[in-house]
Amino acid sequence: MRSGSSNRRRVVATAGVAATALVLAACGGGDGDGGGSDGGSSGGGAVTVGTTDKVTTLDPAGSYDNGSFAVMNQVFPFLMNTPLGSPDVEPDIAESAEFTAPTQYTVTLKPGLTWANGNDLTSSDVKFTFDRQLAIADENGPSSLLYNLESVDAPDDTTVVFNLKSENDQVFPQILSSPAGPIVDEDVFSATELTTDDEIVDGNAFHGQYVITSYDLNNLVSYEAYPDYQGLLGEPKTEQINVKYYADASNLKLDIQEGNIDVAFRSLSATDIEDLRGNDQVKVVDGPGGEIRYIVFNFNTQPFGATTPEADPAKALAVRQAVAHLLDREELADQVYKGTYTPLYSFVPEGLTGATEPLMEKYGDGSGGPDADKAAQVLEAAGVTTPITLSLQYSNDHYGPSSGDEYALIKDQLESSGLFTVDLQTTEWVQYSKDRTADVYPAYQLGWFPDYSDADNYLTPFFLTENFISNHYTNQEVNDLILQQAATPDAAERQALIEQIQDTVADDLSTVPYLQGAQVAVTGADVEGAEDTLDPSFKFRYGALSKG
Repeated sequence: MRSGSSNRRRVVATAGVAATALVLAACGGGDGDGGGSDGGSSGGGAVTVGTTDKVTTLDPAGSYDNGSFAVMNQVFPFLMNTPLGSPDVEPDIAESAEFTAPTQYTVTLKPGLTWANGNDLTSSDVKFTFDRQLAIADENGPSSLLYNLESVDAPDDTTVVFNLKSENDQVFPQILSSPAGPIVDEDVFSATELTTDDEIVDGNAFHGQYVITSYDLNNLVSYEAYPDYQGLLGEPKTEQINVKYYADASNLKLDIQEGNIDVAFRSLSATDIEDLRGNDQVKVVDGPGGEIRYIVFNFNTQPFGATTPEADPAKALAVRQAVAHLLDREELADQVYKGTYTPLYSFVPEGLTGATEPLMEKYGDGSGGPDADKAAQVLEAAGVTTPITLSLQYSNDHYGPSSGDEYALIKDQLESSGLFTVDLQTTEWVQYSKDRTADVYPAYQLGWFPDYSDADNYLTPFFLTENFISNHYTNQEVNDLILQQAATPDAAERQALIEQIQDTVADDLSTVPYLQGAQVAVTGADVEGAEDTLDPSFKFRYGALSKG
């Protein structure tokens, strides 16, 4: 995800807090030639992974997307991380990590850590990492996750003290495993601006299971196991990994079914996955998924938004409510995604503690279906003349090949009511990610892909004042409730707060969630380990993969 300004940090300076660690869902990439050489700890040779994800930047301060984080997870160290098969964090390059005071979280590093370039990896690097995240505060970076961080001390080479603004932050250990958490080499990275990919690769500034040996942005990246890695994940099962990037998911499908690559992960179409399930030459591996799809409304530029000539908050809300009444989630899930996504009526995905379904209760027919009569009534009551012209934007290369079908169907659902005329447009992700935060899109597609399974992941980044969506939504009651739940140790009390937040934001409709998805990888028949890394941490670790 992204955002994070000094305003946001001031907002939470006096309140209870916990942040969330999530990642924006899949991206598209450019074609590249795969390949690989023999080798690997398992003796089975290099593994080639194919993806349509796109890397924005290797600098952890400058990206908050799944494609970039997928690389960072392989090559950068973390203080806390999740072992395979678990959503719970444990010390990674840390020896220990604990609260030593209500607002002090102290981490002790393992001794003798070194970067792949030979530099010592010390507490000074850790302090530098988090100081620069807050200093750079890139709008496409994850610094917003650190809004409870006041300062970092490094009293000696192996001790790091995080001074927090609020007490008892139950989620801060998870934040250290998030996109804000990769530790960087202070001798390679700039303290005040983003460091280029070439500088990072040339500086060999890595201490993960792997180092990058060859880097062709969004074409082909080659990895080699780092022998001095001392983190939680241990020695990777394969010595060499190659990752090939695709612009077209149909070519990704073709290469995995013909054996030209070993693993396809993110993002094959639902139709392709359904077809591959019947192919004996490959294995389709499913894992738990926290991905959601949703429409964002810009409170300034949507119809009747705050900066439009006809600004009217009541009419703007009625427009959002009408959209919520008209969406047919079952049709989207079945027709476009063949059941690989399921209808979502909540801001917190089904299966997480505290998840409710306020959107089913408040909108549509009350049972999950659409209701055009209710949509017409809410617009008429607000004095809105129909049909309403709604500009709706989606990315044609970021959320998989079915986005076009997905948003064509949403357009049809809105227009068939006679209440909307939808101007549907699409933009490639590189430009899209800039435009959406510059008030260019009145309403637009986003997806959310979490690092860990907690309801806070779906509340803090979306609905706090100065949130990553940057859609000008603010509700002080919601803001305060989010901060309160994040610092509430009593499970029942916290769950009640989470439920209250969902009910309130369902009235405001800053976003309208509509689909929840799973993780799916397709592998060659001789590839093992995908089932181990498709776990509740939602991190795809190449070190788990091997080829017989």
